[in-house]
Amino acid sequence: MRETMKEVVVTAPHKVEIREAPIPVPKDDEVLIRMKSAGVCGSDHHIYHGTNPCSTYPRIPGHENAGIVERVGKNVKNVKQGDHIIVDLIHTCGECYQCKIGRKNVCSHVAVRGSGADGGWREFFTAPADEIYKISESVSWEDAALVEPYAIGAHCTARGRVVPEDIVLILGTGTIGSIILQTCKAKGCKTVICADINDSSLERAKGYGADYVINSQKEDLADAVQKITDGCGVTIAFDSACFPGSLTMIMKPGIVCNAGRVVPMGFCTEPEEITQAMINQRELDIIGSRMSCFQFEPTIQRMEEKAFKTEGIATTFIKFSEIEKVFQYMDNPVPEVKKMVILFD
Repeated sequence: MRETMKEVVVTAPHKVEIREAPIPVPKDDEVLIRMKSAGVCGSDHHIYHGTNPCSTYPRIPGHENAGIVERVGKNVKNVKQGDHIIVDLIHTCGECYQCKIGRKNVCSHVAVRGSGADGGWREFFTAPADEIYKISESVSWEDAALVEPYAIGAHCTARGRVVPEDIVLILGTGTIGSIILQTCKAKGCKTVICADINDSSLERAKGYGADYVINSQKEDLADAVQKITDGCGVTIAFDSACFPGSLTMIMKPGIVCNAGRVVPMGFCTEPEEITQAMINQRELDIIGSRMSCFQFEPTIQRMEEKAFKTEGIATTFIKFSEIEKVFQYMDNPVPEVKKMVILFD
């Protein structure tokens, strides 16, 4: 086995270096992972552009990581060399209030791979054995890189208490919006409305099961929702568009019904024009959702069962040896590149 590897380091906003570094040696309770695929998330775009409030520099991005166990520490029992695995994105303390009540994704001391700690855009890295999960070799590396975003869909719909009787609105039908859509349909929701300003994204949403689509640039969102729901409004709305003002937009009267729920998905730091009256007149639940918690293993099982419609979620596959293309698309976005996945040589 060679002694060095390549790693991608964002040293500052819009500044990237490809470095040669020693291949790490796993500690007794760690695993050395040889990377095979890594998803490119919106948060990776924000790290590169300097707009991720949770990140620091220099940073190796990448939290949607799949690979092969290359070596194990002497205390590791749950995996062996050669196993295909998914890496959790969070490292937690296990001792704080949040960890003890089952909310480890918001641990007081959480370290998020690819954001507050170095991630998987490198050929090898180590992780504690209890932060990795086996996945069947029948799952392609292209799909394995999607486990983490599908786990987000499972988590946010659980946080939102989605039930079959819900009338759902999803604002923004990019990767996460499309996954939330699939998750809501899998939970039995009969009416899922998707809104976006991109007609190709809305057309894709129809293929994933959207019952109604709204181009919110061409139609008034509240008026369209009122027509679809016979004046009732939706029972739950997910903001997966996450632009400045998007949360205010979906809380406009006529969209979410009295006693409804709103689940914002982003980390936009711009102030919004939300008042107490907007919440309390309808007694809305505003439900935060960050990453996922205890959703990796059930999501992996569903991925192994081919329960997800993954075709078209990732649109663009890029070799690690051509990683500069990822940043070229970040600098010059095009509509057809909705989700990139890095494939390692």
